[in-house]
Amino acid sequence: MSLNNAMLEKYRNNFLQEVAGNVEQGDWVKMCMQCGVCAGSCPLGDAWEHSPQKIFMMIRANRREQVLSSDSMWMCTSCYHCVVRCPRGLPIPHIMHGLASYAKRLGLAPKSNPTLWFAEVFWNNMLKKGRVNELKLGLSLYFKDGFASGIKQAMAHQKLGINMLKAKRMAPMDMFAGHAIKDIFGLHKMIRKAQEIEAAKLEANSK
Repeated sequence: MSLNNAMLEKYRNNFLQEVAGNVEQGDWVKMCMQCGVCAGSCPLGDAWEHSPQKIFMMIRANRREQVLSSDSMWMCTSCYHCVVRCPRGLPIPHIMHGLASYAKRLGLAPKSNPTLWFAEVFWNNMLKKGRVNELKLGLSLYFKDGFASGIKQAMAHQKLGINMLKAKRMAPMDMFAGHAIKDIFGLHKMIRKAQEIEAAKLEANSK
């Protein structure tokens, strides 16, 4: 039985329990009073398929697949408007990011999600040197839809590129090298250890 199927079998009748055990601060979901203030506070509220209020309601209704395959968790920008106005002070951005991370670990995150794509590109970029290489990151964004689209995007934002060059936030040589942090090996070791701990926790919770 696969890890995902094992977890599904364990939590089949209680998705709220699964979220509480595997998502950062997920146990707070049960405190939601369904007032809808979070939905009305979010600057991106109109762009969400499901507001935090609806996500929490679906969790308590055992809508596991619908929640974990939603792209709504990936829309959160951590502006904390919802937290400030929530009558019960729920850590809504933490829960939403935790749900997104959990869905990704289980392989249930929506494949075509642009926010997920950017998060992975950003992470891989940063991981190589311990710093974000703005030139490579920008090129990844501009050319993700092909060469012609990339040239068009670059021309449209050439003023921004020139300003970044002047401010020394980007240099042509960054394409081939880039400045690494002092202890890049230590960073990689720390991240591997964190991933091992996370994998062990996930496996333990599936039993």
